Amino acid sequence: MAELKKQADREEKISSEDYEHLLDKYQFSAKEITPGKIIKGKVIKTTATGVLVDIGFKSEGVIPIEDFADLDINKLRPGDEIETILERTDIKEGYLILSKKRADSLRALDHLEKAFNTQGFVTGRITEKSKNGYTVNVGIDAFLPDSHADIKMVREPDKLLGQSFKFKVIKFDPKTENAVLSRKLFLQDEREKKKRRVFGRLVKGEKIKGQVRSLTSFGAFIDLGGVEGLLHISDMSWGKIGHPSEILETGQEVEVVVLGFNEKDERISLGYKQLTENPWKNIGDKYAVGQKIKGKVVSLTDFGAFVELEKGVEGLVHVSDLSWSRKLIHPKKLLSIGEEVLVSVLDVNAETKRISLGLKQAAPHPLELLRQKYSPGARVKGRITNITDFGAFMEVEPGVEGLIHISDISWEKIKHAKDKLEVGQEAEAVILNIDVEKQKVSLGIKQLEGDIWEDFFNRQKVGDMVKVRIVRIAEFGVFVEITPGIEGVVFLSELDERKIDNAAEAFSIGEERNAKIIKLNPREKKISLSFRLAQLEIQKLDYQRYLSSQDNRLTLGDIMGDRFKKIRAPKKQAKEKEGKND
Repeated sequence: MAELKKQADREEKISSEDYEHLLDKYQFSAKEITPGKIIKGKVIKTTATGVLVDIGFKSEGVIPIEDFADLDINKLRPGDEIETILERTDIKEGYLILSKKRADSLRALDHLEKAFNTQGFVTGRITEKSKNGYTVNVGIDAFLPDSHADIKMVREPDKLLGQSFKFKVIKFDPKTENAVLSRKLFLQDEREKKKRRVFGRLVKGEKIKGQVRSLTSFGAFIDLGGVEGLLHISDMSWGKIGHPSEILETGQEVEVVVLGFNEKDERISLGYKQLTENPWKNIGDKYAVGQKIKGKVVSLTDFGAFVELEKGVEGLVHVSDLSWSRKLIHPKKLLSIGEEVLVSVLDVNAETKRISLGLKQAAPHPLELLRQKYSPGARVKGRITNITDFGAFMEVEPGVEGLIHISDISWEKIKHAKDKLEVGQEAEAVILNIDVEKQKVSLGIKQLEGDIWEDFFNRQKVGDMVKVRIVRIAEFGVFVEITPGIEGVVFLSELDERKIDNAAEAFSIGEERNAKIIKLNPREKKISLSFRLAQLEIQKLDYQRYLSSQDNRLTLGDIMGDRFKKIRAPKKQAKEKEGKND
């Protein structure tokens, strides 16, 4: 302000002759040429040294090019209105020398004073970053502290340089021409105005338009005109969605429903799915248990697949209901997003908005198809997929496995299935049984050889002598293996001629013996044998072989005759002795 006064004093030094000359040449009134008065003019043209301006006089005024240091002079067009101040006259050239810079300074000081006194605002351009703030050109240079640059902390100050904003004037001294500005207070005031305007037109349940400001994992923030409302992900769709970006995108214009609001806390809850009717209403009338329906796979997780039955209605196919296979298969290996599938409704819960679906239940059970293809006794080939303590599993057809129980692997006794089979081995087996209800397929390998028990009972009879091997010892006797896969029992009473109370003390496992079959039970596949009778039989046979090896003249009758003679001789001698004594 002091500088302007000095400039005004210099203007007063213009001679009276000059004023008379001016009045004569430009027909000014004394009032119009008062030093320091802002004059409005129109741009005529720009030159290399300045800008010609028509200010309503007989001759043009010139604004030096230096006054446009902060502006792009090329943007000026003929006819553009511009404010200036009479600086001096150039009588030699016949021009009025004008000053836009001084006019801007006077206008700026006037605006700053009014804005400071009335809590208004001024517009300025941030020109540079200083130690604790910024320099702002509002016609003169003003100071913007860092703490007042924005509502939030400015992380990249350089991005503000060169930009124009509106500011509140928080300090102003007209004597020193110093001003301190605040963009933060202006933004807060504007926000408060917008807040009152937005909340003033909110009505619960009414529709309102807004713009998607940002997307997060839990929802979307919608700009309703300076105030943002939250559209939670659960209110975006009646169905399940993984992320808001599946429905909305940043910058999108969208219509939403006001679910609730609190002006004090500046909270607004919005809904998008509420624009359409709830598809879960009367859901029980649409879908019944056992119903088969087509749907589209919309999501795959570790625990199952979500299938869309209609817009906003999805059901879950649990991983256990994807396939009839005993092994749990990851949904990604069976299905793909967007794939159309046929599913069966397993359960409908309208209250919890859950529908359980089955993929495997929508197709015939593989065992039912297997039973139609094979009957018990049929031979099948496959690969051994797993070996357990109780047997081995063989893949009969893709996804269908059958159990070969350890007792059906071989006719001979084995301790473990791995003694005969290994994983990955190609094998052949006989189908023993297909139980669809229990989802079991029973297989046998030993049955490929036929029934060795039936063959045994056809070949052997009671009284036959057989060679056996002791395989187990029990309290009541011993178990013996007659042939591989065929066992019988020898009870204590049939172990020996002498009485044996503890078989373990007289016999050992692995010992081989001759035994005689004394009982056969084909129905129950039981065989009783006797070591004792076998021993007697062997003794008899040995005796017979001994006799057959002696002289053919010596017969049993001869031997017995000699024995009788020896018996009669003593008796005859006794009679003779009695006669002599008489």
